[in-house]
Amino acid sequence: MSAVLDNHGHAGHAHDDHHDHHAPTGWRRWVFATNHKDIGTLYLLFSFTMLMVGGLLALLIRAELFQPGLQLVNPELFNQFTTMHGLIMVFGAIMPAFVGFANWMIPLQVGASDMAFARMNNFSFWLLIPAAIMLVGSFFMPGGAPAAGWTLYAPLTLQMGPSMDAGIFAMHIMGASSIMGSINIIVTILNMRAPGMTLMKMPMFCWTWLITAYLLIAVMPVLAGAITMTLTDRHFGTSFFNPAGGGDPVMYQHIFWFFGHPEVYIMILPAFGIVSQIVPAFARKKLFGYASMVYATSSIAILSFIVWAHHMFTTGMPLTGQLFFMYATMLIAVPTAVKVFNWIATMWQGSMTFETPMLFAVGFIFVFTMGGFTGLILAVAPIDTQLQDTYYVVAHFHYVLVAGSLYAMFAGYYYWSPKWTGVMYNETRGKVHFWWSLISFNVTFFPMHFLGLAGMPRRYADYPMQFADFNAVASIGALFFGLAQVYFFFFIVLPTMLGKGEKASQKPWEAAEGLEWEVPSPAPFHTFETPPRLDPTATKVIG
Repeated sequence: MSAVLDNHGHAGHAHDDHHDHHAPTGWRRWVFATNHKDIGTLYLLFSFTMLMVGGLLALLIRAELFQPGLQLVNPELFNQFTTMHGLIMVFGAIMPAFVGFANWMIPLQVGASDMAFARMNNFSFWLLIPAAIMLVGSFFMPGGAPAAGWTLYAPLTLQMGPSMDAGIFAMHIMGASSIMGSINIIVTILNMRAPGMTLMKMPMFCWTWLITAYLLIAVMPVLAGAITMTLTDRHFGTSFFNPAGGGDPVMYQHIFWFFGHPEVYIMILPAFGIVSQIVPAFARKKLFGYASMVYATSSIAILSFIVWAHHMFTTGMPLTGQLFFMYATMLIAVPTAVKVFNWIATMWQGSMTFETPMLFAVGFIFVFTMGGFTGLILAVAPIDTQLQDTYYVVAHFHYVLVAGSLYAMFAGYYYWSPKWTGVMYNETRGKVHFWWSLISFNVTFFPMHFLGLAGMPRRYADYPMQFADFNAVASIGALFFGLAQVYFFFFIVLPTMLGKGEKASQKPWEAAEGLEWEVPSPAPFHTFETPPRLDPTATKVIG
């Protein structure tokens, strides 16, 4: 999709150059926002705020672990930090950020005027604010925040103070927000595509979000069920997870991970979509194997439902069960590898340049692949029995979630922010942010593989002397990684938000493709009020 043609065959923007005078102003524009771009911006700002809160908790954890012995906090508060760090990062930072990208980009990419349900879109964002306040505010309740781990395992959850109930309520509200956002995304993609845009001509980012949205609708009610049973066990005399009343705490784990494993793919599939947009643009080639990418994404989503108990190899599972979950988990590596090979094949003999979006995309592929390999190692049941709940697992999922989800978001920000703000970010600062993040990330999390292999368990506030050196290195790395993200906000995001910098052209990236590059930069308040018509040959957009 390379050009918009008007009736005379000249490039033009007949579908988006008017109606800007309808834009509301002041606080009403944001509180009553129904425009997908404004709501996308709100999501992204909210998620960055939560990233900072969750990051602060991570730094408190690393400060405590800087040396053996107890330095700053008692073990109970330490467990509150680990629990809240996980919950805030997953439900407050990563998921809302991807929804922000979806809100901004999906209508632009499919040629829709807005999201399908504009008021529900507003509601699903504003639900997050009270949920986040309740979640973070639980630190100030009697007994402090929940300290049962982000997985909220029974029987610990049945012994927590009142903050546990606040946490459960917050999770319910965030889940409702996710479900509404997903319905909105599905209906927008299926019903509001521009004429001529078949499903198999859609950008990969739209595909990965369509599949992610179905995953969310499938598993969010499962999480709601698990935490509701926890709530009734706590207050209404049921015994779902209480062995004294005939319940089973392991049943909680089964229900939780049936949500929890698809959830980790919910957090990575949109990242795959972003990388699949960026790599072709900077390799100046079409995405290699588009159809296989779509099928691989769908396969990952389907397989994600049959691997949940690989989180439970140490719960006394029968051997047959262990073998099934071991092989199913290894199977999911196949479609994931297809994606990695396709990205590499796209870059192969491409005319590549390494602007910041491409740096983060390539960094993503490299570090995500490392995280994938450690996941494959943990899939082997006898190895996992040794490594279960050690720092090896912590290293594994941070390689996937920080270097996976977060790097892809940075890549997406650098790639699309010229379209959002109308201003080019500072390329030198972007590269500084990339190298600073990449090096400090690996300094933080690579030593954790060795800590785990040597037997250091996770979620402990203290440890024996032999783990001291690697922990000190990890803590220093973590501080630098955190500072890199503060640098990103103040020296890269803020200047572009304030309009400081070189003016962005309509298509700042030479080989970028897609309808989003057919509207001016910054994208006008209303776009595609008359849907663009796609030429059947799919190389042109007819105005």
